[in-house]
Formats: sequence, structure tokens, C-alpha cells
Amino acid sequence: MPAFSTCWNSYRHTDGEPMIKEIVDLGFDRIELSHGMTIAKLPGIRKAYKSGLFTCTGVHNFFPSPVEVMIDAPDAYQYTSHRPADRQRAMAMTLQSLETAAEFEAQYLVLHMGSVPMNRNRWTKALTSQLSEKGPHDPSFIKRKLQFVKKREKISALYYQRAIESLSAIATRAAELGVKLAIESRSRFEDMPTEREMIALQNHFADNPWIGYWHDFGHVQLKHNLGLLDHAQWLETIAPHLIGAHVHDVKWPAYDHRPPFTGTLDYAELFKFFPANCPLVWEINPGHDAAKIKAALAKWRELLPERN
Repeated sequence: MPAFSTCWNSYRHTDGEPMIKEIVDLGFDRIELSHGMTIAKLPGIRKAYKSGLFTCTGVHNFFPSPVEVMIDAPDAYQYTSHRPADRQRAMAMTLQSLETAAEFEAQYLVLHMGSVPMNRNRWTKALTSQLSEKGPHDPSFIKRKLQFVKKREKISALYYQRAIESLSAIATRAAELGVKLAIESRSRFEDMPTEREMIALQNHFADNPWIGYWHDFGHVQLKHNLGLLDHAQWLETIAPHLIGAHVHDVKWPAYDHRPPFTGTLDYAELFKFFPANCPLVWEINPGHDAAKIKAALAKWRELLPERN
């Protein structure tokens, strides 16, 4: 049975218990506790957990959200920031999230590792608009993409090193608590790590069993659509490091976080790289209603019985 992320409905609830019950009513009893969660919902979540209403597969950093952040902003504090206070706050909130993950007997904590300081409106967002308007073979699109890759490569080393240093410190506590650190693939090329950096990161921590890779189907497909990678080839390369995945579909070129089977992804082909019993967490945009999600779950059970 797949799991389901609270990112779909947490904003609609002030009490964590009915939030959990709404997800269970969809047909899921395995739940990932996601970012954007106010601390006020924790008592209700604890009540639902202790009553056996759900199993917590994992937690997505930061959980709960920093009290001073009023919106759902998992990248409000980054390990790569040039501000030491922001880096320290990111570390403190991550260690708190680890403690919460251990409380709910979660298998993993999903981490965003930060970004390099490049204007997203000028690069990934602009590239995506250009792709939509002119297609992937337009010479100006290809030229801009190459400029983007070269510029990012030129400035990335410092931010990669900050991410590695932070992860080293976090891993010590993760091992003590028995919670794996799942480094997520990101949708924007400005974010840390790129696929090249992800391989380097996994190799750096090759002897640490508490660090691995978290695949986000939609994020990687967006990069696939931009021509920055091949989705299936990337999964084949990174498969030895897989911890689990966020599952959602993509409508070309960049409309992600859709229920499965409502976009372009070929799950049967891509799932062959995933071991049995690997956590597969549906991460669905709040704009999709319960009926659409239930229909997708029924289709999942029919077409992917080995993943139930």
C-alpha cells in the first residue's frame, strides 16, 4: 500500500486528528508527516497515532514548521545560506524534526539541502516558459540552458561544501535515533544538489548507512522535460542509494503534484528500479479533490498490484 503526505490537507485543519482521519478516509493508513505543519496540530496527530489510526512512514523537514514562519516554506532556512544565523536555525530545526521523527517511529527524514544564489525567475522559471512557448529544440532555449548549467557549475562548490558539512553533523544524531536521512531530488536546477552533486554526496557518505537518496518523481520529470537529464537513466544510476520516493504526476511541461495517472509518467517502467516495500508517498497538491485521489488509488491497485 502506498503512503500519503499531509501536504495535501494540513492547511485546511487546525486540529491534527481530523486531518489524519481525512487521509485515512481516502484509503491510506500509512502517512508521511510533511512540512508546513503548525505545532498546534501536534497533539491531535499524537492522539491519532497512539490510537493506531495510522503508521508514520517518515517525516519531511521541517516538522513542525518554525514558529516564526507563517507560511509553508521548507526552504525558509538553508544549510547553504551565506547568513550564519540562518544556517544555525536550519540545523536546530532539523535536529528537532529528527526528534519528532523518532517519536513517531518514522523510518526516514526527507531533507532539502539548500541552493546556490541564482535568480530562479531568470533561470529555471524562464527556461520553463521558453520550453512551453518554443519547444525543446529551439536554438535560443538550448543556448540559455547551456549558459545556466555553466554558470551554476562555476559557483556551486562553496554551497555544496556547506551542505556536506551540515549533513555530516546531522548524521550523528540521526544514527543515534535510528532515522535515515533521505536527500531529496529537487525540481529547480538552482537547488542543491544537482544529479552530479547527488552522486558525489552519496559517494562521500558511502560508508554511512543512515544517508541515502529520496526520489521525487515530479521534480525529476520537470528536469527531464527541460532536457537536463533522462528520468529512467537517472533512476538506474541512483538506484543503489534509494530510500523511497514522493509519487505525483506531471502534465507537460511543469504542472506537477498531480494524482498518479493524470499526467505523463510511466510508473510501471520507472518502478522497476525500486526495491519491494520501498516507501512510495503520494505528495499531492491541495487543489486536487478527494474523489480524484480515490479514483487514482483504485487505478493504482488495479495496475500496480505488486506496489500495494
